[in-house]
Amino acid sequence: ERLLVPLSFHLRNRSKGNDVYLRKFEHFVSWYQGIVCVAYTSLVFDSDTSVGMACDAFNTFFSETGSGKHVPRAIFVDLEPTVIDEVRTGTYRQLFHPEQLISGKEDAANNFARGHYTVGKEIVDLCLDRVRKLADNCTGLQGFLVFNAVGGGTGSGLGSLLLERLSVDYGKKSKLGFTIYPSPQVSTSCASFFLTFSQWSMFDGAINVDITEFQTNLVPYPRIHFMLSSYAPVISAEKAYHEQLSVPEITNAVFEPSSMMAKCDPRHGKYMACCLMYRGDVVPKDVNAAVATIKTKRTVQFVDWCPTGFKCGINYQPPSVVPGGDLAKVQRAVCMISNNTAVAEVFSRIDHKFDLMYAKRAFVHWYVGEGMEEGEFSEAREDLAALEKDYEEVGAEGGDDDEEEAEDF
Repeated sequence: ERLLVPLSFHLRNRSKGNDVYLRKFEHFVSWYQGIVCVAYTSLVFDSDTSVGMACDAFNTFFSETGSGKHVPRAIFVDLEPTVIDEVRTGTYRQLFHPEQLISGKEDAANNFARGHYTVGKEIVDLCLDRVRKLADNCTGLQGFLVFNAVGGGTGSGLGSLLLERLSVDYGKKSKLGFTIYPSPQVSTSCASFFLTFSQWSMFDGAINVDITEFQTNLVPYPRIHFMLSSYAPVISAEKAYHEQLSVPEITNAVFEPSSMMAKCDPRHGKYMACCLMYRGDVVPKDVNAAVATIKTKRTVQFVDWCPTGFKCGINYQPPSVVPGGDLAKVQRAVCMISNNTAVAEVFSRIDHKFDLMYAKRAFVHWYVGEGMEEGEFSEAREDLAALEKDYEEVGAEGGDDDEEEAEDF
């Protein structure tokens, strides 16, 4: 029997994005499972039914102690104590292991270099030691889910440092990042996607997929690993009363630009693969019919070399909502993780804003003063430009061959 057991950690900072989805998640899980876990999971396969490894859904988020207490498999990290102290003194303070709540004494001051080279470097070994203890308690560790925002200095600087060190210590383990980029608008519904992703791995269904399958199906080349995520239906209780929200309707909706969790229009690019994860009252027959319809839509284009890259999963656990939240409770929902060349739009916007400031060398002295070399800016900019070019080439692959075949014919 398959049991999913997680290991995960958070990088907390004071960005609006983190506050939105973490607070939504806190309230949701406390209501949904009777206990709270402010954590998200990596997947592990295990069939051990001894104490601490009981075969139930709790162990997707928690490890069970000898006394029967469930402790979240999560680590919170911040470079200053204010935010972590909210957890230490909050309603669920007795739930978390004190060693898994890590904070420093001074923040990164919105400076990547402080988070990566100076202040963050002082705390990274402690973080890795805590991660190692959690990993050792997993009998079949499969990987990590990392949640951070990159608009400040902690999530970006310390976050990248931790990922580098995790790659060294756990090179073959999966590392899935859920990253909040700076945006003029932040969706308050983003918790729904995270919850669907995690619960879809917890409960039984017609089809379930693990992390390795995600990577195998969604990542055709090592550098082309930046996913778009979307969720449907995102609908208020008042509007839901007048909507049918059938499987075909939510499937169509999840491909719409308004459902994307990034400011990106997938119609401007081509899909290489997409994974559709359904929850609730859904049967395979309806999913197959909905996907067949999607394949006929001109607005959903796949690259020439991978014309049918769909991976579908069904979980019978019905969608749940945050008590007092804006979203309506519905019978079924779907979230999609897709690999689309249009994600390069996000990189292009970042490049443009960077170019404007770096041309004037604005703020550069703050980074250099924390041990960063100015040449690293140019290297990073060149790497991002190369990444944009990679996505452009992937979307165009097959075009030249088709033209040559047409001429030969």
